[in-house]
Amino acid sequence: APWAVAVCVINPKKDAAVDAAAEALLADLQAAGLDAVLDDRGLRPGAMFADIELIGIPHRVVVSGRGLEAGTFEYRARNAAEPENLDREALLRKLGG
Repeated sequence: APWAVAVCVINPKKDAAVDAAAEALLADLQAAGLDAVLDDRGLRPGAMFADIELIGIPHRVVVSGRGLEAGTFEYRARNAAEPENLDREALLRKLGG
């Protein structure tokens, strides 16, 4: 895969806080030495996730307004059956950053 982690922005209301949180998370992941990419194309989640699966990126992190309100990111490993909601510290630990 060209990247280890895809940071997916789900932002139908064009909330600037969601974009800022995604960019900050991307910077944190890259600072931790992880190859990460930001997917902010504005696609629907299903299409975005299908592209990530097709490319073979092993880790997906979703940044959304609902997640920000809860203080979490939705994380899913490619081989996992279900996603999990993690705060920033737990996410960085999970990804080895």
